[in-house]
Amino acid sequence: MGAGTGTYSGEVSPLARIDASYTPRFAEFAFEPGFTAAVDQHVAHLRERLAVTCPDLVPHAPDREALSDYALGFLDALAESGWREPVGHDYAVCRLTAISWLVRRHDLA
Repeated sequence: MGAGTGTYSGEVSPLARIDASYTPRFAEFAFEPGFTAAVDQHVAHLRERLAVTCPDLVPHAPDREALSDYALGFLDALAESGWREPVGHDYAVCRLTAISWLVRRHDLA
């Protein structure tokens, strides 16, 4: 396994997989204000869950390993439940898009 990535040598990290799959959804922010607001709330929740709170105006980057571990667990739970990506936006799409946003914002892929 790769150090802190939860992947075997040669496998794509969960953050890179999520980033590749959900970054294209950023284009929807321009015409889906509800989706934008939901993703923003998911980003805030992830920052809180991963203890990325600070008194600064600009939040610090989440720990790459912690976000990767969270993402891997989330993907595993989705796979176990038989989740399939819908056309619209459900909880999982919003959460995965939020993870992708954090990866892009902080160059974590």
